[in-house]
Amino acid sequence: MSIRRGATLQDGVDAGVTRRGFIGSIVAAGTLGSGRSITAAVRRPAQAASSTGASNAAALLGGTPVRRTPFPSWPISDAKEEDALIRVIRSGRWNRGENVAAFESAYASMTGAKHCLATANGTSALIASLSALGIGPGDEVIVPPYTFVATINAVLLLRALPVFVDTDTDTFQIDARKVERAVTGNTKMILPVHLGGSSADLDTILEIGRRRRISVVEDACQAHLAEWRRRKVGTYGRTGCFSFQASKNLNSGEGGAILTDDDDLIEKCYRAHNNSRGRQNTGDDFSYRNIGANLRLTEFQAALLTAQMTRLEEQARTRDANAAHLTKLLSQIPGITPARMYEGCTRNAYHLYMFRYDASRFAGLPRAAFLKALAAEGIPAQAGYTPLNKQPFLEDAFSAPGFRTIYSKARLDQWRAQNECPQNDRLCTEAVWLVQTMLLGPRQDMEDIAQAVRKVQAAAPQLVKTTAAR
Repeated sequence: MSIRRGATLQDGVDAGVTRRGFIGSIVAAGTLGSGRSITAAVRRPAQAASSTGASNAAALLGGTPVRRTPFPSWPISDAKEEDALIRVIRSGRWNRGENVAAFESAYASMTGAKHCLATANGTSALIASLSALGIGPGDEVIVPPYTFVATINAVLLLRALPVFVDTDTDTFQIDARKVERAVTGNTKMILPVHLGGSSADLDTILEIGRRRRISVVEDACQAHLAEWRRRKVGTYGRTGCFSFQASKNLNSGEGGAILTDDDDLIEKCYRAHNNSRGRQNTGDDFSYRNIGANLRLTEFQAALLTAQMTRLEEQARTRDANAAHLTKLLSQIPGITPARMYEGCTRNAYHLYMFRYDASRFAGLPRAAFLKALAAEGIPAQAGYTPLNKQPFLEDAFSAPGFRTIYSKARLDQWRAQNECPQNDRLCTEAVWLVQTMLLGPRQDMEDIAQAVRKVQAAAPQLVKTTAAR
């Protein structure tokens, strides 16, 4: 398994900050509201308080911040979205209809998938996929510990057992080299997450799935337009699941989608998301197959998505260029290590730009203090996930009567004994995230980010003393 240099960039971070709240703070202070195009953002002139004019002293120590102007806000919209919503209102058909069908066709074409099924959100896409593939009580699903909780909730809601495999700290992805040792006779699925928009090691994971006859479902909720070997992620597994939640690169507030090339499986997914009713059921046909729920997308969301898709590729190219430049800059700073991409990852969606922070190269400045100092320089960043495999919701689930009926005490004790992910524990103390909107501005913004990091590093000894004095 080889990896190459390249920065990779969901919710639920430590220090009591959620990613949605973090995004909200950027949006609230942003300058790119409705009506501003991404082209306008890219052409925005460099800020007056940019790196060239900033004081050498850290802002927390009384110096001038690197920048005062906020990064681009999100979402970006104009008359396209307004006209699309007005058309839906006037149509009188607000539930699943022609707009949803049009979006499904367009997204399938964009990704190269044979089928696309729109769902209420990314979690719904996961639940419908796992349901359609027969995941249920007694089954084990291999998952990463570094992901948003929805990946695990989808498994738990079907009363299956999530089995955590440690993280590859270089890439922030599940360590595919450790997947096979976690396989047992009860393993029914591998559920890799393409975290932050970069790809998990699909070559290794898919080969294990084929050889061991285990389904692979891709959680691509953060990976719109990402590619593995020049083919869109989400098209390799039995299904690929996407989210269009408010922070996502393709955004309708809430929403999701399932991709697959399997004709029979897409019908099962449809029934799972439509209260057990298939595509051929008419209004008065109350015949059902399998178990289902109402996980459908509305016409409003589909109309928004179709409009948002017109900007998706241009925005992705802007993130590509800015991320490449930022990686070059940050790689020159001791103690800052941008996430790597696997060799097979030929395009990163950069939903997040992620790097590791080594406090020892910053005079021992704690990560929380580093983030505070960056924020004072006008660079909002966050610490990312805490170890999901150690969250109390798991024990809450296992103590419920349903789980105690399905899984013996001995089996759950065994799970606890095997539930160690030391590399992920380490990553959760070092990770730093920048959100995708920070990559949508001009090249100067990347210079400002790097300059702010350098300023904090230069001031780190004094910042450590100041922190200790408090």
